[in-house]
Amino acid sequence: MSSPSPSDGPAPAEAPPQASGRKSSRWSRRTKLKNGTFILPATGERVRRQITLRNPGNFQGPHPQLGDSSNDDYFPLRRTYSRAGTFRTAVENTTASAKEFWRWLQTPTAKGVLKCSLAYLLGSMGTFLPPLAHFLGKQDGKHIVATITVYFHPARSVGSMEEGILLGLAAFLYATFIAISGMATSVFFESQAHLIGVAYALIIIVFCGGGLGLVGWLKQKFNSPLVNVAASTASIAIITVLTKENAVHVGMFTNDKIVQVMKMVIMGLSTSFAVSMLVWPVSARTELRETMIKTTDSLSSMLTMITRGFLSGSETDLRSSSFTKALAKYKSVYSQMTKNLREAKFEHYFLGHEEQYKIQDRLVNCMQRLSQSIGGLRSAAATQFTLLREMPNRGGTPNMNHYSIPQIYGGPFSPTSSAKQDRFAVLTAIEEASEEGSGAEDPPPEEGSPLHHIGRPSSKNGNGTMPTARTPSEIFSRFILQLGPSMKSLAYTLSQILDELPFGEGPEYAIAINEHFQTSLTDAIKLYSVARSDALRELYKSKDIDRDRPPSVEADFEEVAASCGHFSFSLLSFAEEMQNFMTILEELKDLIDGPQPRSWKWLRFWWKERSSKKQSADSDPERESLIDQNRENDVPKDLPTFALQRRRSRTWKAESEGQENPRSGLYRYAIVLLRFMERDDIRFAIKVGIGAALWSMFAFIPETRPIYRHWRGEWGLVSFMLVCSMTIGASNTTGYARFLATFVGAISATLVWASCQGNPFALAFCGWLFSIPCFYLIVAKGKGPLGRFTLLTYNLSALYSYSLSVAEVDDDSDEGGTAPAIIEIASHRVAAVLAGVVWGLIITRVVWPISARQKFKDGLSLLWLRMGLIWKRDPLSAMVEGESKESYMNLREEFILQRYVLQLDNLRDAATNEFELRGPFPSKAYGRIIESTNKMLNAFHAMNLVIEKDPTPTDGETLLLKHTLEERMQLCARISHLFQVLASSLRLEYPMNDALPSAERPRDRLLTKIFQYRKSAASSEDPSAVVATDEDYELLYAYALVTGQLAEEIKKIEKEVELLFGVVDEDLLKLQ
Repeated sequence: MSSPSPSDGPAPAEAPPQASGRKSSRWSRRTKLKNGTFILPATGERVRRQITLRNPGNFQGPHPQLGDSSNDDYFPLRRTYSRAGTFRTAVENTTASAKEFWRWLQTPTAKGVLKCSLAYLLGSMGTFLPPLAHFLGKQDGKHIVATITVYFHPARSVGSMEEGILLGLAAFLYATFIAISGMATSVFFESQAHLIGVAYALIIIVFCGGGLGLVGWLKQKFNSPLVNVAASTASIAIITVLTKENAVHVGMFTNDKIVQVMKMVIMGLSTSFAVSMLVWPVSARTELRETMIKTTDSLSSMLTMITRGFLSGSETDLRSSSFTKALAKYKSVYSQMTKNLREAKFEHYFLGHEEQYKIQDRLVNCMQRLSQSIGGLRSAAATQFTLLREMPNRGGTPNMNHYSIPQIYGGPFSPTSSAKQDRFAVLTAIEEASEEGSGAEDPPPEEGSPLHHIGRPSSKNGNGTMPTARTPSEIFSRFILQLGPSMKSLAYTLSQILDELPFGEGPEYAIAINEHFQTSLTDAIKLYSVARSDALRELYKSKDIDRDRPPSVEADFEEVAASCGHFSFSLLSFAEEMQNFMTILEELKDLIDGPQPRSWKWLRFWWKERSSKKQSADSDPERESLIDQNRENDVPKDLPTFALQRRRSRTWKAESEGQENPRSGLYRYAIVLLRFMERDDIRFAIKVGIGAALWSMFAFIPETRPIYRHWRGEWGLVSFMLVCSMTIGASNTTGYARFLATFVGAISATLVWASCQGNPFALAFCGWLFSIPCFYLIVAKGKGPLGRFTLLTYNLSALYSYSLSVAEVDDDSDEGGTAPAIIEIASHRVAAVLAGVVWGLIITRVVWPISARQKFKDGLSLLWLRMGLIWKRDPLSAMVEGESKESYMNLREEFILQRYVLQLDNLRDAATNEFELRGPFPSKAYGRIIESTNKMLNAFHAMNLVIEKDPTPTDGETLLLKHTLEERMQLCARISHLFQVLASSLRLEYPMNDALPSAERPRDRLLTKIFQYRKSAASSEDPSAVVATDEDYELLYAYALVTGQLAEEIKKIEKEVELLFGVVDEDLLKLQ
């Protein structure tokens, strides 16, 4: 992890090299920050010494699994020509591989694979063990017990296993309800009305079509792996009872198959739960604490590297492999942390610790806000780097040469090299010094050093202020000189606290919060706040605002001030959020250490009142859906007129109140029904029901029923339910996995059966061995469908064949009886599965096809239009008009947009598997577009953070906002217009105009207006006039910085869209 470190003396490793000539003179001119006062978080002690923000991750040491000898890296390539040497090499390689395999067996992944294989072995005993086989009855399908252990495998936490059991039982109850209802319908029409044909029609349409359609709707509604396997379990039970059992076809009620399914589900779930609890049990609560520790470590590393990069003025830290690894680690760990939080919820609720879960949920949300603050710091630092790169280019103009010479640095500079020297002065002035001794004050700068005139007290003017800064680069230098030590000190305190929090070492993972942490952080924030106010005040006073400059130069001055002010504000916001984090952690510690009364209030779901539901929905954004449709009484204030008319036209209203005719109600219900049918999830459920009904129809037609039974059509219908997905791309992905896994499973089952010759011990052992690579695909590689389908096909062939051989199955003589024809059995299953896969792909493409490509483009266009509408509201105008701050963007809307981006990214992954004649889907290009969209949403959050901190503007802020109203409206309109152009081009897949207006000009006008206002306010002699203070400019500075980030990311997206669809030219617009 990265952490800053104080030192009482110089570090030998960082001592400057003893060189001569130009190198040694350049080292002697190296500048350094003065010593700063920082807080030791563990004791609360104030210490004044030099600290260095280090990153030990940059050191790439030897691989831990290799020896110290350099020859070990080339050991596999060693060539020997003697027979003894070759044998010794083979032995050493075998020994090394065995040790490596043994180390892998100690990993959680290997333990999970072994647990799954053990559960599968125990589940197969329902077929191989005679007492269990007799207990399950004479019906076929005993291999379902092993299949249940595959679906609900034990390589999961206790909380996830509890959720799986609940879903498995719910799936069985639903399947039982559908099966009993279908049987009752058949019995009623056969015995009472003698209309068995009508019963068949109702069973096909209502129970097969409607029941399986509802299963498909639930599957895509929750989009969860456990819900998917529960839906598969319910589908197998429903299809087996309704389409295969004779009781439904002859109008006779029997519960034999239902009881057998109940026994198999209970046996499979019990086996998986027992293995999960008894063999290497995994607690989601423990996993949650581990991921929280890793998350805080990643935040500490990123905070250290971003702060050090900002202080040094170099992008090296943010472009280093260490920062990339820390960022990638955070993303992976955070997704795992949210997963563990959900699973820990079930553990807490079953144990009666509801309050612990609620506090942990708040803790995770707080960590998400900390990461968003890190994003604000990173964007502010990136703006600084951009400005440093652009200043030399602007400095090359004739108007800039005169002002770009750093006069305060002393020494002659040639006009032709002013820009180069200016940039070099910036990077030198803010470079971080090596560690110095503690206690002593900094020695005065040497003669001729860049800080010679800045650092000396005598360099101040008579009023005690710094000399005037004449260039934007000097503003950077001045700001870092003033606030750099305090910034490093606060970053040191924060990183030290993050390294210690939130929990100690395992396996206890006790809450590790020092009693001095809260007071230490409070003192550090106070020190930083005072230093920040002083630094900003000196920064604004030091700017040379009396001279006349071009507007671009004036905009540079204000942009530099905005970057400095916003970075310091983001660091302060991060520290304040850390206070909230520690407060929640202390609350959790008090709850755990005190008496813990157990409660199971979640069982009393009927006690919830409407008011509490509404309040919880507003306070918890996770309860809201993606891109919630605004109601008629809650529409955006800037919604166009035509959109309002279209919205109203979708709701039926009578021509006049009180004069409704009888048809009005019919029209109203018709409109409601049509709007309901427009939803993609409803259409998906209907087409799943249509496909299932058409397939199951062959089980009830007398002419096709024998073929259906001989070729095991029920497994084709099961395959259809597994393959049929929301989009074409997802169906292609699942269909390919099902197709490949079916062949592998069938061939493996044939080979195993031929080798074992029906011996149950050999079959059980070979099945256990075969399950290990399948579970490795499921657990380690994340390829669940491929591993599950392979084992399912293996079970359908090998385990079913053993049941036939021991006469445990009735009426299955068409496949060899007690002498199973394994090739015929496997071929029947393969044919049925492949037919079901093809049928699923046909239904997905023919009936209301939903293309992931088109869905992705439509969704991304909708997101951009929504973002443009949000920004068109002008986030700062609501403060002046006195409206609610929610008119810009509240927490709920922000969370919805972030969730929607994740959904779009999933659609992008599915679109890569859609094949069209125009070529493959450009996933990488759209991935970069999604990345830029995420950065823009982070900028939205940064603006929201500034507004929410103090939603009531001061008199000075109100004056500034009114003074810049016209420029802000132009800037907001330009950004909203660019969003609309991008959305239109993407939606229509039409080339863009290469002469699009830029958002930089309106932004420069805004910054120039701010600079001119400061200049006029400074020259004002009216003492009674309201003058904006230095702190009042922070709001507009943050606004300017956010709009700059939006403009930059919009430019990137423009380039990507141009590469995708081209640019409008004369050949494209020829008049035919």
